[in-house]
Amino acid sequence: MSIILDHQLREKIAHDASVFPISYFQDELALLPNQVGPLHWHPEFEIATAASGVLEYQVGQERITLEPGDSILVGGNMLHSIRQLSGDTPDPMPNIVFFGSLIAPETSTIYARYIQPIIDDHALPYVVFRHDRSEHVPVNTLIRDIYRLLREQPRCYEMAVQRHLSSIFEYLAMRFDDLPRTEATRVQLNTQVRVQQMLAFINDHYAEKVTLGDIAGAASISRSEAGRCFQAYMGCSPVDALIQHRLQKAHGMLHDTTRTLQEISHACGFNSVNYFSRQFRKHYGYAPSRANERLK
Repeated sequence: MSIILDHQLREKIAHDASVFPISYFQDELALLPNQVGPLHWHPEFEIATAASGVLEYQVGQERITLEPGDSILVGGNMLHSIRQLSGDTPDPMPNIVFFGSLIAPETSTIYARYIQPIIDDHALPYVVFRHDRSEHVPVNTLIRDIYRLLREQPRCYEMAVQRHLSSIFEYLAMRFDDLPRTEATRVQLNTQVRVQQMLAFINDHYAEKVTLGDIAGAASISRSEAGRCFQAYMGCSPVDALIQHRLQKAHGMLHDTTRTLQEISHACGFNSVNYFSRQFRKHYGYAPSRANERLK
C-alpha cells in the first residue's frame, strides 16, 4: 500500500530505493500545522526519535508517549500519526523509513529468520526504546549514529548504516519472545484495513464532491460502520476526516503565492471560500492568509 501522507512538506535526504532503500527525514514537525502529522501508513519500517520535546505516536489504536531521547520502531503498513505534546519549539524528530531488504535480501535465510517474523507478528506493531532503560541504550546509540551517517554521508556510510540496522534487528531477534506485545483482535485488524481503504479513497478524491456513502463504499461497508471505524482510529466522523484532509492539502498549497484563496479552496474540494476560511481557522486557529508567517 502506498503512503497516504505525501512528503512534500518534509525536509528529505532522498535515497534511490532500488539502490539504498532508506530515507532520512528531519524537522518535519516544524512544517506541519500545529506540529501534528495526519494518520498515514507506508510499507517500510519507520524509526523515529523524540529529540527535545514530548511526542505522542499513535500506532493503530495505541497511543505511545515518547520522552526526549526515546525512540520507536513502527512496523510496515501500520496506521500511525504523530503530534508534539510539549516543547517551546517544534521537535526536530529525526526519523528514517527503510525496507527490511536493506539488511538482507528477501530471499535470504537472514530475512526469513530475523526480519519476516517481526513483519508477520500482528501483536508487535511497534517497539519502544526508552532513553532511561540501560538495556535500550545500545540501540538508541545505534539509532542516533544512523541519523548522523545519513546526514553527513561519510565514506562507506551505507555499509555502516546497514551494519547498525542489522545490529538493531539482531537485538530484537535475541529478545523476540520477550518483547512487549499488543494483542490485536480480528475485528481491530479488519477495522484498520477498512480505515486504510477509506483514507486511500479520500486521498484520491478529496478534490471532488464526496459523500459519506462514497467513503463507506470504498471499504464495502455501511455508513454507520464507516463512522465506527473512523471513531476508533481518528476520533472523528468520516466527513470530518475528509475536511481535515482537504485542509491539510490546502495548507501545503498556501505556500504557492500565485494561487488565490478561491483557487486553493476549489482545488481542495471546497465550494465556498468563506466556508473554507471558517473551517481553516477553526482547525488551525488562524486565518489561511497567515499560514506562511506561522511557518517562518
